[in-house]
Amino acid sequence: MFADGFQVLTTYNATTGEFINTNGGSWKLEGDVMTEKVEFNSDDPVNIGNEHSFKVDISENEIKIADSNEVFKRIDDGSPGNLQGAWLMSGRVRDGKTQSRDTNRPRKTMKILSGTRFQWIAYNTETKEFKGTGGGTYTTIDGNYTENIEFFSRDNSKAGLSLKFNYTLIDGNWHHKGLSSKGDPIHEIWSLRK
Repeated sequence: MFADGFQVLTTYNATTGEFINTNGGSWKLEGDVMTEKVEFNSDDPVNIGNEHSFKVDISENEIKIADSNEVFKRIDDGSPGNLQGAWLMSGRVRDGKTQSRDTNRPRKTMKILSGTRFQWIAYNTETKEFKGTGGGTYTTIDGNYTENIEFFSRDNSKAGLSLKFNYTLIDGNWHHKGLSSKGDPIHEIWSLRK
């Protein structure tokens, strides 16, 4: 999944929801050369902080990696896109009090959304720890944000769950209220990555 300046690549079993691996971070394109800087990698933490450049052939509906068999097909065009982009958790509201979180610190929780798919990833760029991830499809209808979980690294049994939240955009920040996958009440605040 690609958002402005950030990307994630994940493998999971679509039938069982079994998580296999994930990696990602920032990216840029110069001509036909894509360069990515790895922020997280569930299989190879030694790779974190490294940059990799490779030639790509980009058409309207796919990206081909030169000198490989890797081809990535477009799953959507970013529509409807109410929340499309890369977001960092920047706070929570508990007992009516907002607790802000510094998004520049090494410990991050990022959520990347295309027009129809989402994935969250928790990781630490300093210690190179991968903490967990989950993802699937989502919708935004009438102030409701619904996640349909297809994989969850910490607990495969969460695959198949649908979680419904209320959401609003306040001063460019995404406020997200509802119940977590454990059933606990949450009110998260997310800020777009820059």
